Amino acid sequence: MHIERYLRLIAGVFILLSLVFSQVHSEYWLFFTAFVGLNLFQSFFTDWCPMMVFLRWFGVKSCKEMAAN
Repeated sequence: MHIERYLRLIAGVFILLSLVFSQVHSEYWLFFTAFVGLNLFQSFFTDWCPMMVFLRWFGVKSCKEMAAN
């Protein structure tokens, strides 16, 4: 799998977990949901997301890097 797919998977899991935690634990978890959403929104314009740094650190390649091989 490439970095773009991992990024969508992780964002989806974070959003779903924070929604569950907001119902079970505290409504302040919705701030985390908003944080993930804002990061996705800004990545549309910049093509960069903080999670990409971690994924690259773990050696996950981008779509372009995989196509070049």
